[in-house]
Amino acid sequence: MTRTVQQLFDLTGKTALVTGGSRGLGLQMAHALGEAGAKVMLSSRKADDLEQAVAELQAAGIDARWIAADCAQEADIRRLADETLERMGRVDILVNNAGAAWGAPAEDHPVAAWDKVMNLNIRGYFILSQHIAKASMIPQQSGRIINLASIAGLGGNPPEMQTIAYNTSKGAVVNFTRALGAEWGKYNINVNAICPGFFPSRMTAGTLQALGEEKLAAHAPLRRLGGDEDLKGLTVLFASDAGRHITGQWMAVDGGVSVVTGG
Repeated sequence: MTRTVQQLFDLTGKTALVTGGSRGLGLQMAHALGEAGAKVMLSSRKADDLEQAVAELQAAGIDARWIAADCAQEADIRRLADETLERMGRVDILVNNAGAAWGAPAEDHPVAAWDKVMNLNIRGYFILSQHIAKASMIPQQSGRIINLASIAGLGGNPPEMQTIAYNTSKGAVVNFTRALGAEWGKYNINVNAICPGFFPSRMTAGTLQALGEEKLAAHAPLRRLGGDEDLKGLTVLFASDAGRHITGQWMAVDGGVSVVTGG
């Protein structure tokens, strides 16, 4: 029977794990998944932030819970996966969102900072995806993985940003998404990436102040920065049956900046 659009986007009965979910884009995506009917597990490093985020979700009528974990540490990642599966039974939707940035000129960029960014922004995505897939998605022959990349992974940045490790990691996320989508299609696992532009957040606060919010907004064809609802639609598309024939793809949500810059 042909389903309606509302039925295709419905996530009732699905479970989702969102890393970096206690604030910013992760929390926005958790709201989207929960509002569409999914049960949501949030993870980040700080319990206090998670408690506050889960309280916000629960106040909105969303079935939400949390686990504190550092997604740069393999042991923590495996604990997060195992505990999530123990408490929720399965994972239908994995949102790899935990991330870090570091600003420094390329010629002086600390190697330890490079490793920190790479361990969280791409190595952590791989380890968690692998563990969740083997323990849940492959056995159940279904799953949705959404990786947070960035328009910074599609090309260079303004020279004053000096975020070579971040850009490199997000470029890796884009190709990780392509490769994993191609390989895991046989298990009915869809893997896609979202590439946000500038959204006000704790991570981007310094950059927005340095470059100027008004200047950045003016550079976008839509003349605005990202807002509190701008990732919701794409998140639910990638997570639901509405997007079941989409895999290995990335989509920029940036007000058109990447069109201008050629990303």
